Parts: sequence; structure tokens; C-alpha cells
Amino acid sequence: MPIHELDPWRLQYFEAVSCPDDVHIPTEDADAWAWYPAFKWIYNKLEIAESQDLPCGPHGLEPPGFPVFSKPIYNMRGMGAGSRILRSSKEYRRFQKPGHMWMPLLAGDQLSSDCALVKGEPRWWRHAIGKASGGGTFDFWTVLAEHRPELEAYAGDWIRKRLSGYTGMVNLETIDGRIIEAHLRFADQWPDLYGPGWVEALVRLYAGGTWSFADRDRRDAYSVVLFGAHGPTYHHPPPALVAELRRQPGVSSIQITFHEDRPPEAHSMPPGGFRLAIVNCWDLQTGFEVREKLALGLWSAQELGPHRGRRRKSSARNS
Repeated sequence: MPIHELDPWRLQYFEAVSCPDDVHIPTEDADAWAWYPAFKWIYNKLEIAESQDLPCGPHGLEPPGFPVFSKPIYNMRGMGAGSRILRSSKEYRRFQKPGHMWMPLLAGDQLSSDCALVKGEPRWWRHAIGKASGGGTFDFWTVLAEHRPELEAYAGDWIRKRLSGYTGMVNLETIDGRIIEAHLRFADQWPDLYGPGWVEALVRLYAGGTWSFADRDRRDAYSVVLFGAHGPTYHHPPPALVAELRRQPGVSSIQITFHEDRPPEAHSMPPGGFRLAIVNCWDLQTGFEVREKLALGLWSAQELGPHRGRRRKSSARNS
């Protein structure tokens, strides 16, 4: 199975799909960096902002105004690690770090968009919109059935100019229609929600350089996330409980998203919480109910109150 997946909780999406031994498909940014050296510049977030004429700069250069969003220029482990809002010049001087940058604090819809490219030309799009819950965390994502024509036109033009000749998947993270991050891979959090045959189409893209996917079963789906507090050492819920919840109607998959045998600090997590589990599902309320039961299966579930099964008003933040 040469779909290279570092996280064992995501192997479930790929282990039953045949892939030639000489075809290597990245799900991790470190692999994509090594395998596509001509395009690895895409992981430079400062260059991503500059390519769109967004005001930006490395720490050490004073922003023209505040608030701004601060983050590492490179973050190969993801999850919004090291990011924060800087609301004043005083905060900027206090939290300056080598290797970090600032850019506008964008507001609006935050989307994760997967795009299949053949020689730099977009052939397929799918978008997911996140419901932010503070500190770089997300309550849930909606994997949208609908297209976003304006975003696809803007991002498509950006791709054609900068990824000419690249064949494979690209993932773009956007806020208010502007690209904040880009990756030479797809979002491996929810490939089961793209429809039957999608992973097989992925293999054909990397094996033969063509995109062929019927995409007849597009419907809204949901990826519901369980976060806990930073600090505790968490233990996995009983496997029998996970298996039982997985069999619930409307549930597509469940991921327990941390390594039980590693200390909490060995995980890359956003400032706002420690990600414990993900429920991919076709019904949002079912996802909330399953998340609640998973939380009760964790010894520290009582610390998860703000993130459990209810929608809260919050604004999207760069991650």
C-alpha cells in the first residue's frame, strides 16, 4: 500500500485499495517536500502570502497596523502549532520569534479545498468549511457537496501560474477566499466522505497521470472533532465502544487521533486544545451524539465541556 500514511488511525481509508509498488502517494508534507523538490516552495507561508499581494513580513519587521495573525513560516507538522493573534505593538514585541511571520487577520469562511491536478490544470475540486471553536480548534467540518465557483476561479488561476507541470493532489486552506496555506497532498481526515471509488481514482492519478472519477454521489457530510485540554495524559476509549459507535447508522468512520504510548508534548496540536477523536458521518446530530459517547469513554472527558455536541458562535481564524 504505497499510500504513505504516518497516522495509524487513517490507514483504514487506504489498506483495502490496491496500489502499484512503484507508485508513492503522499499524505504527509515531509514526504511531499522530498518527492517534489521543484514545488516544495509551497510550504513557505510567507511566499504564499506574498504571491497574493497580502501585507506580510517576518518577525523583526514591524507590521503597519494591528491586529495581525502570527504563525511559523514553515510548519511541517500542521495543526496550527505556534499560531496566535497579535493585537498590539506591545504584544508583537513580546511574542516575536525567529522563523515566524505576520499577515492580515482574515475573517470569513475558512475552507479546506482538495484539488486534483493534471500538469497544473485543476480537474476536480471538493471543499470543506470549518466551524471554528477558538485557539486553532474546530468543532466540526462540513464537507460540501456544492462547488464554490468564485474560489475555484481564484485558486485555479493561482495554481496554473505557480504549479505548472505538477500532477497530483493539492490542498489549499483559505479564509475569505485568500490562500493561507498550501500542501502537495490531500486532506486525509475525510477521504471516506468523497464517495465510492475516490481513493481508486487517486491511485490512477499518481500511477497514470489521469483523473477519472464519476463523482455522482456528492452530498454534504461532516467531520466532527473531539478536543480535550492540554496537559493530561489521555488513554484510548475501549475498542469495543469504538466498534459499536462505528456501526451506528449515519457514521462513516471514527478516528482516535493520538498516540497513547507517547507523551502529550510529542504531538503537534493547536493552542486551543488536544485533539482526541474525529467522527466522519452523514448526519451532524449523529456525529455530535457519537462524539459525546466517545468523550465519556475517555478518563478525562469531564474537561471537554466547551467542545461537546453544541454549536457556538465563533469567528474563523488563520491556522
